[in-house]
Amino acid sequence: MNFFSKWKSRLVFVALFATAVSAHAEDELAKVKKTGELVIGTEMQFAPFDFVENGEQRGFNKDFFAEVGKELGVKVRSIDLPWASVLPGLEAGKFDIVSGPVTISKARMERYEFTLPIADATDALLKRANDASIKQSSDVAGKIVGGGKGSAQLDQLKKYVASLPGKTEVREYVDNNQAYADLAAGRIAAVGNSLPNIAYVARQRPDIFAVVQPPFGTRVYFAYLGRKDADSKSLIDAIDQVIVKMHDDGRLSELQKKWFGVTMDTPKTMPTAIY
Repeated sequence: MNFFSKWKSRLVFVALFATAVSAHAEDELAKVKKTGELVIGTEMQFAPFDFVENGEQRGFNKDFFAEVGKELGVKVRSIDLPWASVLPGLEAGKFDIVSGPVTISKARMERYEFTLPIADATDALLKRANDASIKQSSDVAGKIVGGGKGSAQLDQLKKYVASLPGKTEVREYVDNNQAYADLAAGRIAAVGNSLPNIAYVARQRPDIFAVVQPPFGTRVYFAYLGRKDADSKSLIDAIDQVIVKMHDDGRLSELQKKWFGVTMDTPKTMPTAIY
């Protein structure tokens, strides 16, 4: 083979390689559009984001991803799992994205690809409405509190109570409804969760529950996540474009108002994780 033949062969190889890399980077989004379906992993025990009412999925996530489906031109299907199984299911390729949603953290950013934030995730405490012994968050010192197993909210709750005097027991629950049931029954003194979640629970049952003000957590955000690879990034980028569009045309704030009772100042760029 002469010099020009070798040079031509190398150019062909480089072109084919570049085409393969480009196609690979678009695989996840292309797959979703080819099948016409976006498959989501979630836990439907996380109101007001995801819950079941009269046998039907309801919540912020369903409404949000309905908008994503319209923008991408695909149907949306959600798979309901215990939260402890959701992230492993994503890594095993059982679905395209997780709609938990999930708190943006440094550790998770190293392992997963996050979308832009869609809600405030600051942690707070839910107590029984008639419990006068808890007037502020620090009043749970020495009591028993609970949180969702495997959640970032549980991690923050553990760190917070460790800073309080005495020994405060933290119980872990497979789903939040179990924690709220134990709280209502007096088996625990408070439940730690994101402010949107517990505010929703308190609004639904104001005779039973109340939010402890102010929140004990530092300000963090909720977002959705996918696998951290070139395949998934194309899908996350496409969803980010939808989020920015929903910011600009008011659809995001409308959904926040509908499900959280308030609109939230969430950024249109990725925030820096603080823990």
